[in-house]
Amino acid sequence: METKNTLPVKADDEVMKGRYTNFMAVTSTSEEFMMDFLFMSANPPGGQVLARFVTSPGHMKRIIEALETQMKVYEDTHGKVSAATSPAAPMGFH
Repeated sequence: METKNTLPVKADDEVMKGRYTNFMAVTSTSEEFMMDFLFMSANPPGGQVLARFVTSPGHMKRIIEALETQMKVYEDTHGKVSAATSPAAPMGFH
């Protein structure tokens, strides 16, 4: 995939399909942030980690800024988005 002012990036077909995730856990150390993206299910109860991303605090700051920018663009186009509510019952992940 290539866009204006970027380097070409390759992604295989499985990556390009994307994965649906409905839960994210973020943890950190003094050196890095870990983001786990999961699919949680109530029946049977439990979840599966679909991806883990590990990045530096400096890059995490840039990720947050990029997400905030994209949410603003989305809301400017499609209207305000309300935050999803937390699950009523804990599913064993913190």
